[in-house]
Amino acid sequence: MDKSKLLDKAASPEDRLTLAHVLDKWEQARSRNIPAATDFLTPVQRTAAEDILRQAGASPADYLAFGGYDGAERQILLFLPDWLEPEDAGDQLPLRYLRASYRPEYSLTHRDLLGSLMGLGIVREKVGDILVTPDSADLVVLDSVAEFLMQSWDTAGRARLTVTEIGPEVLHIPKLQVQEIRDTVATVRLDAVASTGFRLSRGKAAALIESGKVQVNWRECVKPDKPLSAGDTVTARGLGKFRLKEVGAPTKKGRIPIVVERYV
Repeated sequence: MDKSKLLDKAASPEDRLTLAHVLDKWEQARSRNIPAATDFLTPVQRTAAEDILRQAGASPADYLAFGGYDGAERQILLFLPDWLEPEDAGDQLPLRYLRASYRPEYSLTHRDLLGSLMGLGIVREKVGDILVTPDSADLVVLDSVAEFLMQSWDTAGRARLTVTEIGPEVLHIPKLQVQEIRDTVATVRLDAVASTGFRLSRGKAAALIESGKVQVNWRECVKPDKPLSAGDTVTARGLGKFRLKEVGAPTKKGRIPIVVERYV
């Protein structure tokens, strides 16, 4: 494996650093025959990591991705030695679960809580999803920072925090809020579907795509004519994301019915 050639394809020095970390953890698991875990990765980083691992010769059976609960956005990759099966790897996951409780009148937001963590010197890669409710926030974190947070994280903005460890079974997982949009399009091209999903004119959707601000299934796409399929997720910087839920049979006039779920 020529790591330098693989990493040369990364878009930025930060991306190269993240992907080098992933490859190092894979090699550690292989050479030392022990479990090895990455830091938390965003969906974009995780997709890029899976791409580079495939290019390097890794099999999907060599690792599992998990963020503390089903559907977690930020996830770690746990690389498995040959003696460890994925279904038996739960005890090897370096994850802890914390609840930061506060008085509901402070109305803390995700941004408030993340800002206070950064103020403590905690880098974003050590913290997974932050699940906010009116009077608490549940966090999935790496075990390397859990004890520090329980001892030192006591404020966010003007709110006093009480931070305790909890089990994964009591995580407050917010229900995803989606808006269902039904439409018909002339073609299931990215620009046409993005026009529906982001409520833009087709011309503006095409320009947005060509500017490099749109991703399909967490990979950048600059081709407005890229065909989409049911299940594809489209994200755009500053506009959020949607999933193409259904693609119907063409109507008598040749239009194609679609159902889009936009996350709100």
